[in-house]
Amino acid sequence: MDKILPGLAMLAVVAVVFVLLAVGWRNRLKRQSDVEQLPQVPAAPGEPTAAADGQYVATTTSGDWLDRIAVHGLGIRTNSTLEVYPHGVLYRRSGAPALYIPAASLTGVRQDSGMAGKFVEKDGLLVLAWMHGAHELDTGFRTRRAADKDVLYQALQDLISSAPAAGATSGK
Repeated sequence: MDKILPGLAMLAVVAVVFVLLAVGWRNRLKRQSDVEQLPQVPAAPGEPTAAADGQYVATTTSGDWLDRIAVHGLGIRTNSTLEVYPHGVLYRRSGAPALYIPAASLTGVRQDSGMAGKFVEKDGLLVLAWMHGAHELDTGFRTRRAADKDVLYQALQDLISSAPAAGATSGK
């Protein structure tokens, strides 16, 4: 009896924490319900100019690396392949829907040390800035091999500078 009551109290605390997490996530989904459907993934995207395996970290509101976007599966961290095409960027995510960002939506790329609960060494993440409707978003990616990061970074900079919507808002 001396061990049962503290054990039950601990289980109750854990249950309350999980309920609060679920309520918070549900409220985040409601608050972000105005985020439009994601662009369709091209049926035959072609041959990528650059690609690398790694981890899709998350998509957040631009400038607020803690405001994870929960709708459309954008808040789920997963293994992924990032592919850069002349027409856009494709994240092939395992366990989550693929994310396609057209080149015209891209506004910048930078290297950062963290976002949404993932922190790494200085400049260890690639963060892609893009517009989705009225929302400015940042999407983080961590390459599996360090050498791949520089190749992707250069390919993304080239894509953004040649994109039709690039220019004054490209962050350069």
